[in-house]
Amino acid sequence: MTIFPAIDLFEGQAVRLIRGDYEQMTVYSDDPVATALGFKAAGAEAIHIVDLEGARSGEPANFEIIKKIVAGSGLEIQVGGGVRTADSVKKYMSIGVKRVILGTAAVSEQAFLAEMVKEYSEAIAVSADIKDGVIAIKGWTELSGLDLFDFCRTIVEIGVKTLVCTDISKDGLLGGTNIELYRRLKNEVSIKLIASGGVSSLDEISTLSSLGMDGAILGTAIYTGKINLADAVKIT
Repeated sequence: MTIFPAIDLFEGQAVRLIRGDYEQMTVYSDDPVATALGFKAAGAEAIHIVDLEGARSGEPANFEIIKKIVAGSGLEIQVGGGVRTADSVKKYMSIGVKRVILGTAAVSEQAFLAEMVKEYSEAIAVSADIKDGVIAIKGWTELSGLDLFDFCRTIVEIGVKTLVCTDISKDGLLGGTNIELYRRLKNEVSIKLIASGGVSSLDEISTLSSLGMDGAILGTAIYTGKINLADAVKIT
């Protein structure tokens, strides 16, 4: 299982939100490249980056910072947030991003999703961010009305190989992640799964690994010191 320390970007800074609420934002670094290098020094081999402004507005807003992180860290980078056009996908691929994550566009424009999967294959992933079992879009500011499991079956048919699933109710609270959700997904959906939202202990990481998860995203827990990233990487 791959551990993905997270860098959420807002106005060029590394921040964390609580349950995706832009009004509950904590700034952890004004130098995201240095943050990435710190993750690398701790043993991370990959980083999960979200352009929060892009997620809300619909177009990437932190491209230059992300480009510097990719070039400066040498790590495998997956990026999401506001990627809703072929040009945006192409720009990220051109700077060496390993995986581009489609969220809102995967929900509202499935023909576009299919086109990107056809062109970029496994370099395209989908993000399913859920609230009470329903997928949220546009930076978690709107509910789509789509059931998570129905959506998962659809994207598998399209050919998507990797799903990042976040339980919004757990995100940023350090209260634990939704283990039962990931257990059910592993049992019912044939896709690579990356867990996100509320992962806050080494025991949880061990459990996710034992479930056969392909990855786990760590955010607030490593920024606050509740989880030591080097220890987390060693578990997997």
